[in-house]
Amino acid sequence: MRRSTLLIAMAAAFLGFAGLARAADPVSALKGHDSSAPIDVTADRIEVQDRSDRAIFAGNVHVKQATLALDTERLTVSYSGGSGIQIRRLDAAGGVVVRSPSETARGNFGIYDLDKKLITLIGAVQLNRNGSQVMGSRLVIDLDTGRAVIDGGAPGVGQSGGRVTGHFTVPKKTP
Repeated sequence: MRRSTLLIAMAAAFLGFAGLARAADPVSALKGHDSSAPIDVTADRIEVQDRSDRAIFAGNVHVKQATLALDTERLTVSYSGGSGIQIRRLDAAGGVVVRSPSETARGNFGIYDLDKKLITLIGAVQLNRNGSQVMGSRLVIDLDTGRAVIDGGAPGVGQSGGRVTGHFTVPKKTP
């Protein structure tokens, strides 16, 4: 088996695919997440910068939207005014953790673009699911399609040294 085919098969197994036919299109547990659901935010401090259409939450920030949870140290919420506040984007910095019912992703920085329905984590990224782990420099999850892509980044940048690494659990066969 060619190395690239083996890596695709391993990634497919990690992301819960039934076979190689779907391996080129890995699906996140966040596929179909409702980015228009209400967002709840708690933090130690908030600063509203209304002229700039943003609010900054700091200290033990916790965000909840439907089955998605995000924890970080600092969160900037960009919104548009007019007939009510419409949240457009969340920018997280400092120990960012994104959780769904079956996945946990970590990174140094995070961007949740509600308009584009994309979640991006950057820097020392780890994606964990069912005992398996993939690491890299950047993770992008498309909430519409569920497609999850991890990049290794430029050589020498981040922990992965420009490469994506993975540790996958293998189910034990019972006699």
